[in-house]
Amino acid sequence: MAYVIGAACIEELAGSCVDACPVDCIYEGERRRYINPTECIECGACLPACPVHAITNGQNAQPEWAADNEQFFLGVLPGHSEPLGASPGGASLLGKIGTDTELTAKTTAPQTNTD
Repeated sequence: MAYVIGAACIEELAGSCVDACPVDCIYEGERRRYINPTECIECGACLPACPVHAITNGQNAQPEWAADNEQFFLGVLPGHSEPLGASPGGASLLGKIGTDTELTAKTTAPQTNTD
């Protein structure tokens, strides 16, 4: 099962996971990133690259974030007339999507410890 990016990624868009991904399957919304479950090859290269440990194996992901991640590609996002699709062709081709799923939009970014 493909990897999933959870709530810890909200407002954390450093991009180290994108740089580590060999297949360009990590897309950028407005406030967080999403892994395309069709394009992900489950190599795990993104895991150690994530500075906030927001990425988990899909089997271990919280169900609402796994569903939300899939919804980013299969649902119609705010400001769009159609879904991105199951395999939109790579994140670098599309660039920043500029919007998020409903769950991400309404979720407050986790507090980080700056000590």
